[in-house]
Amino acid sequence: MHSQLTFFCELDGLALKKLFESRFVYDDLKTLGACVSLGILDFSDERVEIVRKFNRLNIPVKAWLLLPKEEGYRFNVENHAQALQRYADFKTWTEKNSLIWSGIGLDIEPDLNQMTDAYSLRPQVLKKAFKRYISKDALKKASLAYRKLAVSIKDDGYFLEAYHFPLIFDGRKANSTVAQRLSGLVDVPVDREVLMLYSSLSKPLGNRIFWSYADEAQAIGIGSTGGGVVMEGAKALRPMTWDEFSTDLRLAWKSDKPVYIFSLQGCVEQKFLPRLITFDPSVEVNHPNTTLVKNARKGLGGLLWLLERPFVVLVGLVGVIGAIVAIRSGKKREKSVKPNEPTRLQ
Repeated sequence: MHSQLTFFCELDGLALKKLFESRFVYDDLKTLGACVSLGILDFSDERVEIVRKFNRLNIPVKAWLLLPKEEGYRFNVENHAQALQRYADFKTWTEKNSLIWSGIGLDIEPDLNQMTDAYSLRPQVLKKAFKRYISKDALKKASLAYRKLAVSIKDDGYFLEAYHFPLIFDGRKANSTVAQRLSGLVDVPVDREVLMLYSSLSKPLGNRIFWSYADEAQAIGIGSTGGGVVMEGAKALRPMTWDEFSTDLRLAWKSDKPVYIFSLQGCVEQKFLPRLITFDPSVEVNHPNTTLVKNARKGLGGLLWLLERPFVVLVGLVGVIGAIVAIRSGKKREKSVKPNEPTRLQ
């Protein structure tokens, strides 16, 4: 099917054990030559058992590092200290159980609890976002911490990748950190950056957004086929159908880049794995029209550039106000000066 196919798997220990009760899941992964990015939600015996079986079967498995939900779940600007400690705990657990990993994944996303607040329309989320926006030092401190983490992971011999939403990419192109500060994201130097281009999250534009980033991405994440964290106040997303999923998969395959699928459990539940074994990715599909999305991205880039440089906006406003005042003053002077009346001939 695809030489560089990775499945995200995000389950706690008991649910993970249940997912792999059938040997056919292992068989399908082996046949596909696929890799698994396994969310490290806990250090349970069930997780150890599954990873050891991956190792015995020579199925590559990456450690997708996550935090407890009360600490934000995903890595971000506010929990870098916990992220460093999580990796230290992960190393101890890995060495104790003699586990083998093909790489490490850092999930850089907004704090799960703050996303819950946003979906529930709680006002404190705006206050926290504004505080991050005006605090460049907080982002600098977090960036240094994550660079330290990246160096540690690389020194330990691991291939390192980061899972990003595309917003961080637009901020980078605009030479702006506004998107990072508002959402709590951090730009981390890694071996591979995976853009999570889930068309199921961007309806009705669907895969137009996905396709607008495809050429620029190092690796492409598609989905969701089901599963994932359920947030309070958030409307449950409908899992992708096979037709929707296969269309995105063919588009991703045409990009000739590594493809990441969220999620393994969704593909198992919908019986997608056996279908992937005989799947022909080379079948032609219509390329989505991205004109609208690309124009919107240009506008977003311009806005991020301006917000990064508020003094430019201030100078512009002063200039506009000055011009308006000058024009009005000129009109008043014209009205006050009356022309001389012509002399009447006798």
